[in-house]
Amino acid sequence: MIRLIPSLPALYVAARVVWPSPWPLAVKLGLIVLLLVASQYHLWSRLSSGSVFAPEFPRPVVILFNLAFGALALAAPILLVLDAAALICWVLPGSGWAIPMAWRYAAVLAAVMLAAVAVSQAVRVPPLKDVTVAIPNLPLGFDGYTLLHLSDLHISRLFPTEWAQAVVARANDLGSDLIVVTGDFIDGSLAARRAAVEPLGALTARDGIWAVPGNHEYFFDYDAWMRHLAGLGIRVLANAHTVLRRDGGALVVAGVTDRSAPATGHPGPDLAAALADAPADVPVVLLDHQPANAARAAAHGVKLQLSGHTHGGMIRGLDRLVARGNAGFVSGAYRVGGMLLYVSNGTALWPGFALRLGRPSELTRITLRTSS
Repeated sequence: MIRLIPSLPALYVAARVVWPSPWPLAVKLGLIVLLLVASQYHLWSRLSSGSVFAPEFPRPVVILFNLAFGALALAAPILLVLDAAALICWVLPGSGWAIPMAWRYAAVLAAVMLAAVAVSQAVRVPPLKDVTVAIPNLPLGFDGYTLLHLSDLHISRLFPTEWAQAVVARANDLGSDLIVVTGDFIDGSLAARRAAVEPLGALTARDGIWAVPGNHEYFFDYDAWMRHLAGLGIRVLANAHTVLRRDGGALVVAGVTDRSAPATGHPGPDLAAALADAPADVPVVLLDHQPANAARAAAHGVKLQLSGHTHGGMIRGLDRLVARGNAGFVSGAYRVGGMLLYVSNGTALWPGFALRLGRPSELTRITLRTSS
């Protein structure tokens, strides 16, 4: 059954561009069918794997679906703006301006070109972004300490083994003191993704690789994935912490589970448990996949929270809607009480909407500095 809501942009483009065109009826009907097929990308994903989150098509097909789906999502609002302008002119005295068909064709072409740029931005190996964070009373031994923050890898048919290998190589070349991953490692079952995640076992940093789960891990046998990640040398902080030491000073790195965990019968985020028995008066860096609970973390005395989940909002403008579902946090640094929250745009993103415009992916190198 065709789902109505995803079909609306396709139907609008069909009604405003395809059907009024002078093309033969067979061509029009064929194009309308193709538009409707593209609009149902998530339905085809579910049919291919049993989950809307893990399309099991070859990578070029996933890219093509994202290009077509994205072009529809961009073309419909552009055409709507043109129609709104024509309607305003129609009701004004002495006007009656009509939109030339050439303008409608140009709008669709522009949407296709924007979608192509957006998909290419989404699937690339991300560039490095440097962020400096001053932490009050940070021990001198940690002044200049570097954390490489990865988030939302979404290893899948869209982000396969070769992509993961390239990310790992770039990450290791940076020689960071610590690598942290704030969840959403995968989209797919362990059986489907075992080979694709194998490169993550090659990540290296002086103080190891530490992580927290994201919401997508709970969609695909959370317990099996946590065991497998541990086998790759990735230590998961599920409502737990570790203490790093330098030159007599200490830094706590804590992590919590995802907000979605209770829906699958797993423990939800528990910051008190994560910080239980942590040394007093030691700065805390918290890993939390979703940024929405930042105020709670600040109230517990956390100095730096690292999060992801939002993908930076993916498209500038759309990010405002994404922020509304994440307590206003969507991309970059925010001051929350006495804490700094940093929300990564993500190393990758969900293959069901792989578009980026104005919200680039990133490998985030965070350098800690002392602050009185």
